[in-house]
Amino acid sequence: MSLDLEPFDIDTSPPTSELLDIAHRELRETPELRAASIEELRRLLHNATDLHYRDDDDFLLIFLRPCHFYPESALKMMRRIAEFKKSNHPLMHDLFPIDEKISFTDHEIVNVLTNKDHKGRRVLVMNCGKAWDPKQVNAEKMFRLFFLVHLVAQLEPSTQINGVVIIMDFDGLSLKQVRALSPSFSKMLLTFIQEAVPLRMKEVHIIKQPYIFNMVWTLFKPFIGEKLRKRLEFHGHDMKKLHKYISPDYLPKNYGGTLPALNYGSRDWYPCIEKYLDHIAKWNTYGFASTP
Repeated sequence: MSLDLEPFDIDTSPPTSELLDIAHRELRETPELRAASIEELRRLLHNATDLHYRDDDDFLLIFLRPCHFYPESALKMMRRIAEFKKSNHPLMHDLFPIDEKISFTDHEIVNVLTNKDHKGRRVLVMNCGKAWDPKQVNAEKMFRLFFLVHLVAQLEPSTQINGVVIIMDFDGLSLKQVRALSPSFSKMLLTFIQEAVPLRMKEVHIIKQPYIFNMVWTLFKPFIGEKLRKRLEFHGHDMKKLHKYISPDYLPKNYGGTLPALNYGSRDWYPCIEKYLDHIAKWNTYGFASTP
């Protein structure tokens, strides 16, 4: 399989005609509705004097696409993001890649497949089992890795349109990892995923989970809404079941796919995260407007 971009970078080029056809079918996007929705969201944002976001076309599309071009819904999402940032200020204030460089380069917790799947979706892999040492990278640091990756993913028009898929790999999960997942962290993580991520979360696949995963599920379950619940799939070690959702032609050998086993990780993606420092720095300023 050949890629049209450097292996460890995103594609920020404008959507192709094929992508725009998908956006039309799934998101109602047309040139006319796009222009009208951008104009209306810009007006709503200007009137929402308690919010601070930039308002150029490309930026507003980050919120309009996952909201199917309903400006009022996009503004509500922007407000939820502001609320989340305010509620978790110590965790997220002025967060830059350099703050978690060691977590990116020395550990294999978060990874992104270099190729997209058969539906053109980005595939994010979270290693939540034996690959994760909470003494080295605690749960809050793991969240910060996920947060930084999502900031870069939202800049990719194809991902805005096709969405993302998450594979949560619990291979080798033990009490060491379970103890690191508190109820408060579980609530924070799931609030973020369900309310404060401006991306189309298409599927979440739980794989290789041992029996002890039931303790994790007990923590997560109270905070999972109906929409996310419908997108959750549990596979255990049955990779053929996973292949019903993601073609094995687009998966590495680790997950029963035909591609070579993973020989790259977040250390290889780190330069890509750093490449978009300007966007990350600006995102740090967005949310509720500062009061004099």
